[in-house]
Amino acid sequence: MAALITARMASTAEILACFDDAALVDAALRFERELAAAQAEHGLIAPAAAAAIARACDGFDPTGLGEAAAHAGVLAIPLVARLRAAVPAEHAGAVHLGATSQDVADTALVLQIARAMPLVAGELAALADRLADLARTHATTPALGRTLLQPAELVSFGVRAANWLLAIDAAAARLAREHRAASQLALGGPVGTLSALGAIGPAVRATLAARLGLAAGPAWHSRRDAIAGLGAALGIAVGATGKLARDVALLMQPELGELAEPAIAGRGGSSAMPYKRNPTGCQVALSAAVRAPGLVASLLGGLPQELERGIGGWQAEPPVIADLFALGHGAARAMRVVIDGLEVHAAEIAAHADAASHVQVARDPALAAAARFVDEALAIHAAAVAARNLAE
Repeated sequence: MAALITARMASTAEILACFDDAALVDAALRFERELAAAQAEHGLIAPAAAAAIARACDGFDPTGLGEAAAHAGVLAIPLVARLRAAVPAEHAGAVHLGATSQDVADTALVLQIARAMPLVAGELAALADRLADLARTHATTPALGRTLLQPAELVSFGVRAANWLLAIDAAAARLAREHRAASQLALGGPVGTLSALGAIGPAVRATLAARLGLAAGPAWHSRRDAIAGLGAALGIAVGATGKLARDVALLMQPELGELAEPAIAGRGGSSAMPYKRNPTGCQVALSAAVRAPGLVASLLGGLPQELERGIGGWQAEPPVIADLFALGHGAARAMRVVIDGLEVHAAEIAAHADAASHVQVARDPALAAAARFVDEALAIHAAAVAARNLAE
């Protein structure tokens, strides 16, 4: 992750907390605690061992763990060693039984993602609702359409807002689908086959998955498509907010003056030119849109994992996913604030439409078509809201 100041300029404290050291250690300890509980339930370890492991997890001291993990190359080695040292000697062998370092790392990442997803989904949903209001209000507000940045046919400002809305709704739905696909427990042991747990292994895996609120299935140590798919969906969501930001920033130019970000004290000014009113929220979203494609490419580049467990590919994923979530939440939050207080300068919009003489002949049919477009977009949004409410 970037340094705190630059990270906060691009994101939010809430989402950064989902992927900080404390969240990672908490998720890893949750895996170990619930693994022991599941194994005790199936008779692989004694209930007393599971209870001792739970106490060790609850009282875990993370001091120096970061340095130890950096030295070991993985978090699980020092974390498991500390847990084994913290339980009575007769229970040390029950700690981490049948699991491997990647099981801890992958499941911890999935648990952190589960914590972060509602934040991003909530911001996208709020942004979409604001855009729906904007589209509805301006369904027939005449506006000059622009293609290839040149004057085109008459549309309405509502059509422009409806296009933003459709992109955000589609991105949110895609992200939800990919999150469901990625919400799977990782438990496979050394080579992914649960060999150390014997025939009871799949049952233990199912119990552990249920305890963690995840899906159960064969270990995915070297199959990273679900993580890459989630990352790509985050990148698309960032791109959708970036499209909205690009349009607002273009229409804010004084030469057009059709829109303005809300005036907020201490925001949007210039250190050298006090007369300026800069599109600061758009800047946040657009900077995220510049960074996200490279991050997604990193995930795609890691897909050809070597044999039963790769080297370098899956280890690169956690910080990349964390950055994508940070950018996704930061961009959506920034643009939600923009749309919440967006100033729509209807007179300037109308003046540009009126000045384009070539659009006046077909004015009424064009606005009727615009209204139909907005109605269709709003119907799609209503279905998306219904689906979202049903999922909750």
